[in-house]
Amino acid sequence: MSRTADHVVAFNQAVTTGDWATFAERFAEDAVMSFVQVPAGPFEGRTAIAAAYRENPPTETMALLDDGEELARFRWSGGGTGSMELRWAPDGAVQALTVSFD
Repeated sequence: MSRTADHVVAFNQAVTTGDWATFAERFAEDAVMSFVQVPAGPFEGRTAIAAAYRENPPTETMALLDDGEELARFRWSGGGTGSMELRWAPDGAVQALTVSFD
């Protein structure tokens, strides 16, 4: 399984269990998560990312449409698509995540 696919599996598990603290551990300590044309973030640092997920948790799971290591397309379970641009730290943690919605 690719790092991106593994990340999506962990995301979907967090959606279904509500365990965003464990999901946030996938991010580097100094990671940045941002959204394109969405009034949220950017969130800087693992603590801020964990708080963002805890305070406004996603309610839909996602499925990968293509499994790129640095750019991946996805579909939400409720419909709608988007993309994730990922940058990985040397230890395999997510260093930066930028999410765009179509």
